[in-house]
This record gives sequence, structure tokens and C-alpha cells, in this order.
Amino acid sequence: MFDSALDDGELERLLHEDAPYGDLTTAALGIGALPGKISFVARAAMTVCGSEEAARMFERAGCRVRLFALRGTRVAAGAPLLDAEGSAAAMHRVWKTAQTLIEYASGIASAAAQIVDFANAAGTGPAVVCSRKNFPGTRAVASLAIGAGGACAHRLGLSETLLVFAEHRGFLQGDLAQHLARVKRQHPEKKLVVEVTSADEGLAIARAGADIIQLEKFSVEQTAAFVAAARGLAQPPLVAAAGGINASNAAAYAATGADILVTSAPYFAAPAEVKVVIAAAKPG
Repeated sequence: MFDSALDDGELERLLHEDAPYGDLTTAALGIGALPGKISFVARAAMTVCGSEEAARMFERAGCRVRLFALRGTRVAAGAPLLDAEGSAAAMHRVWKTAQTLIEYASGIASAAAQIVDFANAAGTGPAVVCSRKNFPGTRAVASLAIGAGGACAHRLGLSETLLVFAEHRGFLQGDLAQHLARVKRQHPEKKLVVEVTSADEGLAIARAGADIIQLEKFSVEQTAAFVAAARGLAQPPLVAAAGGINASNAAAYAATGADILVTSAPYFAAPAEVKVVIAAAKPG
């Protein structure tokens, strides 16, 4: 059994979306019971994601599967990803869902890996984390893909993280430091993150007790200046740079000394390209 991060129920839901009432073309041609083989090959260099899930789909459909590239593997153009042998009905039902899953997930993983590489090239090695700005309904796959690329989730949702925006602070009355202190007492196991849009605001909130100051759309120069100023505080916060960070500027932001780079860019990456070949089994 292949180690899919998505359970069988989720994989079946994906397949059902594409063939809710069977495969009309394969059935109409009367070829469903005939044996054949399907192969998946990377058309270009990529960081692979979704291959285990694709393999499990074929396995559940009764195919014999060989998996060549695990999640997180960096492969060159022409590298085999997986192949499977089974009935034409099984191969045609799974084919496009499996291919598209690998392509989209690998596109995200490859983009995340590129940003991580650029950030590490600066020598400071900040954590690269991806926001929750994935297309609704795709968080399980999106989270899997950024992990395959070496990034981490910024926050998987609202339920497990403390991230205070200006939109929250607008509802508070009185001393902000008292509110932050209360939140930290009630949730001692959580880091308290506060997003700011100016350096003065960020330093004031850091003094008020925030564990992490998230800089929203600060330039590289502004980020570097804030990092330097924050290090002079009695209790320096971690600094997260957010907003507009991508492969083209990740190295520059990493060089500022920021501890964390927050990005949503991988979710908007072009899908990787996977070549699929299906062939009937030769007689005899």
C-alpha cells in the first residue's frame, strides 16, 4: 500500500468528481477489460508532489504500480515518476485526476523549493512559511505541496494560531499591552504574532509583549531597518516579513536578518508538466 497523505475517502472523492457515473467513452468503445500500461514522466525539472497519492489511486483501482519519485524528490526533465499496469477502464478513470494532481501539487512544491533555495543562499536561513491563501477546498494538497518544497505552513487555519491584525485591534478598548498580556496568560503555549504596517507601530507593539512582529509590505530597506531596531529592545521579538515575497526577492529579504519569510506565491505557480503515455498490452 502506498503511503498517501490523503486518505482513501479523499482520493475517491477526487476520482468521483471526474467520473461520477463511470467513464462513458471507455464503456462505449468496449475496451474497459483490456490490459494496458500507463506511465508518468516529468517534462521539465521539478520538485515532485502528489506521486504517492496518484500511485494509491491506481492501486485502489486494481493496478500494479511502480513508484519512482517520492514526495519532495527533485527530478530532471525526462525522469520517470510512476507507471502502472491494469485494465483500460482503471487507467482511463484514474489517468487525468492523477496527472492533474501531480502537476498542480508539483508546481506549488517547485515554487516553494525555489524560494527556500534563494532564502538559504543569503546565508541567514530564515524560515520560509506559506500563508493560508490557497484556493478554498485545496488546503490539504497545498499544505502537502509546500512541505514537499521545504517550506512550512504559516498557519493552517484560524483555530490554532494567534495572529492579531489591525482589523482585530480596532475592536479593542484600553491599553493594548494589557490585552496582549491576557492573551498570553490564557494561551501560554502559543506564540503571539501581531501584524503591523509601520516601524513605530511595530516597535511599540513589540514593547507591549508580542512574540513575533509581522511586517506587512515593508520594503527590503524598511525590513532591514526594523530588524536592526528590534534587536536593540530589551526583549527582541522575532521578525516576520510578509507581503509580496517571492523567488525574485526572497534572497534580499533573507539578507535583512528577518527570522521568517511569509509568502503565498507558491500557490499561484504554474503547474508542472507531466507526460502521460497509455498503451495497450501487446498480445502474448
